Amino acid sequence: TDGDHKQMSHNINKMLGEVHGTAEGNMISALTIRAMAKAVYSTDNIGHYGLAFKHYTHFTSPIRRYPDMLVHRLLERYLNDGKSFDRERLERQCEHCSAMEQLAAQAERASIKSKQVEFMAEQLGKTFTGTISGVMEFGLFVECNDNKCEGLVPVRDMDDDHYIFDEKNYCLIGRYTKKVYRLGDTVEVMVARADMDKRQLDFVLVENETV
Repeated sequence: TDGDHKQMSHNINKMLGEVHGTAEGNMISALTIRAMAKAVYSTDNIGHYGLAFKHYTHFTSPIRRYPDMLVHRLLERYLNDGKSFDRERLERQCEHCSAMEQLAAQAERASIKSKQVEFMAEQLGKTFTGTISGVMEFGLFVECNDNKCEGLVPVRDMDDDHYIFDEKNYCLIGRYTKKVYRLGDTVEVMVARADMDKRQLDFVLVENETV
């Protein structure tokens, strides 16, 4: 219901406000965005979840994207003579714009990652303070706090113990030492490998250095 959506939006904004400026703030904000459904263009008016608006249309300023042109044309048509539009044709245009926006976002992420790997290739052997941004069975993703470069700490390089992935609690646990690595933990990492072709960075935990 509208009331539920408004309350959820309020709760999310409150939570983000409380963690703003904290060590975990950036990570929590990023994870919150990832958890939300990806926005797509459509002829259906579903409002705006984040703003808790019942009625909403896409509009960007000062830049102009093709969806903005579609909105401008619809407004002009309505203001001039109120003619209806071909909903089926417009829906196809919305699908095309959504696909192109996702493609552009992928290209942007790939270009950023390439430059990050290029930069970190000159930092091999250097140590950075980072935050665990992802936990998988095969290792830990760590984002450096000062430059936001993200790399993987492969579990194969964590040779001080045999680490087991706890999927329920989203952490790695040492079988013998019971050491736990959780999402949001602060760790010290060293740049071990930078693969430009694969756009991949490998880190090692400083206390588990095996390079």
